[in-house]
Amino acid sequence: MATAKQTAAAKRNIKKARSAAEDQHSIAHMPAKTRSALGRQGAAVAQRKRTGASTPRTKRELYEEAKQRGIAGRSKMNRGQLMRALRRH
Repeated sequence: MATAKQTAAAKRNIKKARSAAEDQHSIAHMPAKTRSALGRQGAAVAQRKRTGASTPRTKRELYEEAKQRGIAGRSKMNRGQLMRALRRH
């Protein structure tokens, strides 16, 4: 059985680990390339919502649809290739 001192130390360690994990996932600590990619993706989603159009869809959305349709080789395709493959099937 752990002593009170050991239990307190374990709780502190858990709190520190949780705090560190939350800090690492913030956008501010991501590379500039990743931040700008997230911004472009968000802008595309916002544009689609404003216009009500089904395009331009993000690569992730196209990938998910290709996955549902069972298109082979989808993981190696870029956005344009995914769009063409979805039109063919």
